[in-house]
Amino acid sequence: MTTSHSAALPDEPTFTDVLEARRVLAAHLPPTPAWTYPVLNEAVGATVWIKHENAQPVGAFKVRGGLTLLASLSPGQRAGGVVAASTGNHAQSVAYAARQFGAPCTIVMPQSANPVKAAAVRALGAELVLRGEHFDECRRIAAQLAAESGARYVDSGNEAKLIAGVATAALEMFEVAPRLDALFVPVGSGTGAAGACLSARAVAPDCRVIGVQSAQAPAAYESWRGGSPVQRPNKTVIEGLSTGEAFHLPQRIMRALLADFLLLDDTEIRAAQRLMLVAAHTMAEGAGAAALAGLLARREQYAGRNVGLICSGGNVSEAELSAVLGTPLPA
Repeated sequence: MTTSHSAALPDEPTFTDVLEARRVLAAHLPPTPAWTYPVLNEAVGATVWIKHENAQPVGAFKVRGGLTLLASLSPGQRAGGVVAASTGNHAQSVAYAARQFGAPCTIVMPQSANPVKAAAVRALGAELVLRGEHFDECRRIAAQLAAESGARYVDSGNEAKLIAGVATAALEMFEVAPRLDALFVPVGSGTGAAGACLSARAVAPDCRVIGVQSAQAPAAYESWRGGSPVQRPNKTVIEGLSTGEAFHLPQRIMRALLADFLLLDDTEIRAAQRLMLVAAHTMAEGAGAAALAGLLARREQYAGRNVGLICSGGNVSEAELSAVLGTPLPA
C-alpha cells in the first residue's frame, strides 16, 4: 500500500541550506563531541568514531532540525503556534525550539509514550496530547489539530528545513574525521540519513552513507528498495525507528545518495546498546545504537577501516535500560 502524504512537498534542501542551518544553529547549539574508544575499536575490528548527538540539550539530534525550522518562520507564523507528532525526540525538538522562539506548541504522542520523553515535552512548556496507538496515527491526529487551529504542522519527515538542520551533525563529524570510509545512520523518518547524504556528497564524497532500520518496522527500507513510499506493519520496540510508512522527501534524497540500507532485528539493536554502554561509556537509546548494530552486521567488510556512527539520541526509560542490561553482548 502506498502512502498519501506526498502533496505539496517542499523542494529538496541543498548544501547551501545546510551551511545556512549551521550558521543559525551556531547561536543555539555548540558542536557535539565525536570520540573514538579503544575497547570498542577492538571489539569491532575497526577505528570507530561516534558522533554523540545524545549530548544535545534534548538528548537527540532532532533539535537541530527544530531550531532551524522555527528560525525560518515569520513572527506571525510563530504566534499561530506549531503542532507536531512524535514518539518523543521530534516532539522534544519542536517543543524546545518553540520555547526558544516564543511559539505556542502542541505535541501528539502515543498513549503508551516513553514517560521520560513525555515528561520532557511537558517540562518544555508544550501542550501534550496522548492519543493514538502508534506514531503513524499520531501523525494524522496532529495534522488534523493543526488544520483546525491554523497552527503550523511540523511534519517529522517531509520538511526541508528539518533535513538541512540535522545534516549539520554529519557535517561536524566530517570536520573531525574527514576520511571516513562509511557513516552508519539510523533511519526512522529518514531525515538524519538524508541529511548525512547531503553533507557527505559535499565534503566527503568517498564516504558511503549506510542506513539502518528495524526489521520490525521496514517501511523506509522497502520504500528505498522498491523506489516508492509504502506502508508496512510497525511492530518494533525501538521508538526512534518506529514508523509504519515512509516519508517522500527523505526517500527522494536517500534513493539518489544512500549507498546501502540494512534491516536488523530489534534484538541485534538491543545488543548494540549493551556494547555501547560497556565499550563506549554511552547509554544510547535504541535508535542511537542502531548505527553500531549496522556496523556489527558488516564488520568483515569494514575490518581495519575508519567508520563513523551517528548516536542519534540517549533518551532511555527505566524499562528500556532494564531490557538493555538483560541483553547479551553481541557475539
